[in-house]
Amino acid sequence: MKLLHWLSIFTILFATTISTAQVTTEAVSYEHDGVELQGYLAIPDGEARGAVLVVHEWWGMNDYAKMRANMLAELGYVAFAVDMYGKDKTTDSVEQAGAWSGSVAGDRALYRARVLAGLEAFKSTGQITDGMKIAAIGYCFGGTTVTELAYSGADLVGVVSFHGNPKPPLEDDTITAAILFCHGDADPLVPDEVINAATDGLDAKDVDWQLIRYAGAKHAFSNPKADTYGLPPVGYDEQADKRSWVHMRVFFDELFASESSE
Repeated sequence: MKLLHWLSIFTILFATTISTAQVTTEAVSYEHDGVELQGYLAIPDGEARGAVLVVHEWWGMNDYAKMRANMLAELGYVAFAVDMYGKDKTTDSVEQAGAWSGSVAGDRALYRARVLAGLEAFKSTGQITDGMKIAAIGYCFGGTTVTELAYSGADLVGVVSFHGNPKPPLEDDTITAAILFCHGDADPLVPDEVINAATDGLDAKDVDWQLIRYAGAKHAFSNPKADTYGLPPVGYDEQADKRSWVHMRVFFDELFASESSE
């Protein structure tokens, strides 16, 4: 294992949690297939170390997605939370969230095109400079979305799926991004056969993937609001939340390392 990997773990686990980073944010309007969308851009103070796309849970592009974009900016990444449903479409209703997510994810071509439109909107902000590496992260519905983005052949160094529900790639998919799955081991919505089918499909394409399982963690384990929805398969797990963020940071330290430090 690379020395860089172990140094990254040590630095992250023992670094102070106090941040002095200044983050500038702005709304970014864009359009796809006749649907008005609004993303959220978070810009770090100083030179960005890379760019990260953020995809929301099935509740829509709400404050949780924006919070994660801000957290990435505090780490030095320029981040963009995409909108997969339409401007101001957020909800706490399971029925409405299911309808919106199904209308997008039910058509795999539309699903990929919608998130690719978000990636293009991110690029259009001018915050991604020539040669800057780009990654993506997503939560639940968003975790599934970023795997589809990777499967589409988008020019990304890697994606992180937090409690996503991945499908296997299609036969003609060309995948260059590395993939990290952060999975709750007690997630009844994404059983082993789903994860195994996805990773078997990735093995067939010789994709660089990692799977980290968190004991006792349910679906949506990273969202502090998860317990308020009253859904038995869903629940917040503080330990899994913190550990998965650390694992993402180590993954990114490797992906975004400069050529000189590799």
